[in-house]
Amino acid sequence: MARIKLNLKHLTVPEKVAKGRQIVTAMTNNASFANPTPALTDVTARLDQLDKAFGSVQAARSEVSTRVVTQENAEIDLDQILTQLAGYVEAVAGRDDTVIKSAGMETKASRSTPAIASEPQAVAALVGSHEGVILLSWKPVANAKSYTIESSTDPATPASWIHVGIATSASKAINNLTSGKRYWFRVAAISAGGQSGWSEHATKVAP
Repeated sequence: MARIKLNLKHLTVPEKVAKGRQIVTAMTNNASFANPTPALTDVTARLDQLDKAFGSVQAARSEVSTRVVTQENAEIDLDQILTQLAGYVEAVAGRDDTVIKSAGMETKASRSTPAIASEPQAVAALVGSHEGVILLSWKPVANAKSYTIESSTDPATPASWIHVGIATSASKAINNLTSGKRYWFRVAAISAGGQSGWSEHATKVAP
């Protein structure tokens, strides 16, 4: 049975690279190991290869998160402008379905207007397991199809809130935050009846 315990499968990639470099340093010019097999240069090359690959993956994950936020913001912007255009068409056409349909829009069947969902309760902000990540959670809202999230840096003002994400469940990880900076968060529920009011604020300093 081998006496050496590397415990590699329980290490993260950075920990594994650090351990490998520590071993290479300890064995370099070590009289007890005149001709290491494999050569320490080969081990160092593999360490460099993994370190570079890990860095590329981290960069790609950060870019994906940024692109997702950009897409979500663009979707919100489109929804808002189409809703404004629909309001204009309805103001001009009134109850004339023919005129409304001539604008490429459909009319709703006569039915009661769905109730607007209540605002989310018990919004909490927790430090994430990675740098620049805060985890948000709240109580699920009945009939909510999704949730929209806004954040503000400290101090929060009426004009400082910006959209940072959409969630389909009662939690969301907010990424790419500046470590050491305090952030405020609020959440609104989206249902068939429209958007609810904003929740009470939650605040946390980004790790």
